[in-house]
Amino acid sequence: MRILSVPHSARVLRPAPPFITIEAMTHKNLEDARGKVVAIDGPAGSGKSTTAKLVAAALGYQYLDTGAMYRALTWYAIGHKIDFSDAATLSAAAEHLTIEFKTQPDINRVFMDDIEVTAEIRLPEVTRHVSEVAAHKGVRAAMVAKQQEIGRRGSIVAEGRDTTTVVFRDAEVKVFLEASVEVRAERRFLEMKEMDIDTTVDLQIADIKRRDSYDSGREHSPLMKAPDAHVIDTSHLTIEQQVAKIIELAEK
Repeated sequence: MRILSVPHSARVLRPAPPFITIEAMTHKNLEDARGKVVAIDGPAGSGKSTTAKLVAAALGYQYLDTGAMYRALTWYAIGHKIDFSDAATLSAAAEHLTIEFKTQPDINRVFMDDIEVTAEIRLPEVTRHVSEVAAHKGVRAAMVAKQQEIGRRGSIVAEGRDTTTVVFRDAEVKVFLEASVEVRAERRFLEMKEMDIDTTVDLQIADIKRRDSYDSGREHSPLMKAPDAHVIDTSHLTIEQQVAKIIELAEK
């Protein structure tokens, strides 16, 4: 299946902000972390993606952005004019589409059927509808199967909404990141500004509240804290501090 073009002024790929350099990340017990699955969950804007990328880099692990997979499918649905409530068509597409990641020092590139969609899946239209697409049982079953296949290789850092509760229930390290709505909205606002997308903090607050409600209230694989997950409030933590906490958990 080929992807239809989606006209949009922001479709041109923009380089991501450079990753924050983690200084002195040489831990004497780093070898103890090899081979594990580190699963990170949390609501939108809690810092999962940046933190997970840096944790994976520090451990020498593969980074698995489960949310990007649902975003890719949502972008596919927009391009093919598939109704977001059409569970059957979306589930079939989720099962047959090939989604791959190619991690580079400055960006995690996402490919769908050999077409790069790194920038497209971050567009506001995708963000607005990804929770609807991801709520379908068949879609989640297809995506979880793909994610678990990657996880069987071990040595991965996976982040999303249900990685600790559904995808990797037996992960050696489980983390739930959280932050206040206001902090998360400010982060999203800055991300959008970096991409030259016009928005406001108030709009992001409203969107995050809507997504929180949708993600936590959906019938299949709702966003929730695993009983054995380590909860980290990132509201007043630097990225370095977040990464260091998770690295410490992996070492233990």
